[in-house]
Amino acid sequence: MDVPQRRELPLTPVGEEPRLRADAVRNRARLLAAAARLADEHGVEQLTMDAVATAAEVGKGTVFRRFGDRIGLLQALLDHVEARFQAGFLEGEPPLGPGAPPRERLHAFGPAALRHDAAHRELYLAAEGKPERRYLTPSIRLRHTHLAMLLRSAGVQTTGGDAELLAHTLLSFVDSALTAHLTSQRGLPLERLETGWADLVDRLLG
Repeated sequence: MDVPQRRELPLTPVGEEPRLRADAVRNRARLLAAAARLADEHGVEQLTMDAVATAAEVGKGTVFRRFGDRIGLLQALLDHVEARFQAGFLEGEPPLGPGAPPRERLHAFGPAALRHDAAHRELYLAAEGKPERRYLTPSIRLRHTHLAMLLRSAGVQTTGGDAELLAHTLLSFVDSALTAHLTSQRGLPLERLETGWADLVDRLLG
């Protein structure tokens, strides 16, 4: 009987937005700056397309054309916030950034993600939208790509592990809705989640 072949999941982002013109880039940055300011001053729940248009002194249609809907705006704002965290694990100091062994970088990723997401939890929860849409956001895809790369470098596939699927297992551990439930509703401290992350990494790597 033929043995089914494992199909590798794509690690590189697909369907990226076409390169924007310089004026479109400036307009997008202006809208995101206005959205970030409004979110800081009034909270994410009060962030609307109308409010952003007024703050940026543009027509509401401009905001809709750039972001599609409120979830699109929130996800773009989330990507803006996420860029700071991405800089840490892509080019920051070890053990989170390059220069440390893969296992150490995996251990460092979880606590860093948990604390970063906790600082911006309202935005992360509001920007989730439909599950199938959430997993297509650039920030989630980049986190997945990074974790899969570290798992491969740590040798997880030499023991028969599927790096792409195991990366999703790790991502689910730092899911914003789950961590909000565990810390806010169950009263678990972040330190306990960080310990659980380290245990999960060690179990996956053996």
